[in-house]
Amino acid sequence: MIRTLLVDDDAGNRAYLRELLIAHADVLLIGEAENIADAAKLIATEAPDLLFLDVEMPGGSGFELLQQLGTWPFEVIFTTGFQRYAIQAIRFSALDYLLKPVQPDELTVALQRFSERHPQRDRT
Repeated sequence: MIRTLLVDDDAGNRAYLRELLIAHADVLLIGEAENIADAAKLIATEAPDLLFLDVEMPGGSGFELLQQLGTWPFEVIFTTGFQRYAIQAIRFSALDYLLKPVQPDELTVALQRFSERHPQRDRT
């Protein structure tokens, strides 16, 4: 299973992505946060494999969260409505960069990329 966290300040965006992830039997949604402070706490307690991370949020950006962490033992897929952050996401070694609304086929490709990078992950 791919232990996954969603971080987005918009409840509607979280609900939409949650519904898309339900279609993937190998994904286990272990938590959701609406800001970087709550996300940092969840990351510390839940140890995710994959983080879906919004960029612009009240109280701090997704990039600020990653800077605060310094290093992170999980993959990051940025989900945002803005194309302008793509280069910065690359510099943070993002697994993928998905524009909102996330398209189901693009999500599937991103999850396949995760599986290719982590073939040892139990996918049952």
